[in-house]
Amino acid sequence: MNMEPPGLLLALSDAPRALTDAAFLTIASPFLRRLPPAPRPKSVMVIPGFLGDDRGNGPLIRFLGHLGYTASGWGHGRNLGTQSFSEDSLRESIEPLLSAGNGKVSLIGHSLGGIYAREIARVDPQWIDQVITLGSPFGKGRHNASHANRLYQRLNPQPDERDNADILDTPPPVPTTAIYTKADGVVNWRTSRQAGDNHHVHNIEVLGSHIGLNLNAAVWYWVAKKLAA
Repeated sequence: MNMEPPGLLLALSDAPRALTDAAFLTIASPFLRRLPPAPRPKSVMVIPGFLGDDRGNGPLIRFLGHLGYTASGWGHGRNLGTQSFSEDSLRESIEPLLSAGNGKVSLIGHSLGGIYAREIARVDPQWIDQVITLGSPFGKGRHNASHANRLYQRLNPQPDERDNADILDTPPPVPTTAIYTKADGVVNWRTSRQAGDNHHVHNIEVLGSHIGLNLNAAVWYWVAKKLAA
C-alpha cells in the first residue's frame, strides 16, 4: 500500500498551526485541570517525537502530575531515532515508575515516540497498563508517508528489522489508543489509525497540527479520560 505524505499547504502550515494549538491550550487549561484526578496510584511516561525532547513535553507531564499521576519524560535527551537510546536503557528508565504505579506504567508517545511505546508494550506487556499514541505513523504504507522520513534515514542509516515488518501495524497486547488529526502536516493521518475491531483498540480524531499534538487541549482531555478509565 502506497501512502503519499501530506500536501504542501498542510506541511508548511503545521508549525504555525501548532502555535494556535498552544494558544488555545492556555485558554482551556483551567477547565482541563478540573478533570477527575487519578483514581489510584498510576505512573506515566511521555516519550517525545522525532527531534523532540522532554522539555517539549513538559506542560503535558506537569498537567498529568497535577491530576495525581507520577509522570515523567523518557530521560534520553533529544529523540534522534534509534541511536538516541538502547532498549536496555529505556527499560531502566521505566523501572523506577513501576513501584509508583503498582507494577505498571502507561506510555504516551508523540509521533515516533508512539512507535517506541507500542513496541515496548509488545515486548514487555506485563509492565504496561496502556499505550496512547499521538500522530504516530505505525500503519501500512508509513515509509513514504512522512515528510520527516528522509531526515530520519540520514540520522539512522542502520536498518531496523522491525521497521519493514508488518508487526508494527499490529496493536500490542495491551489497551491502545491512537489519537490523530486529519490536518496532520508531517505524516499521512491514515498511517496513525489502528486497524482491527478489538475492544482494547481505539482511534480518536482531534482537530489540530501534528507538531502541536502534545499541546492540544482535546488531546489532553482524551489522555486524562483514558488514563482515568
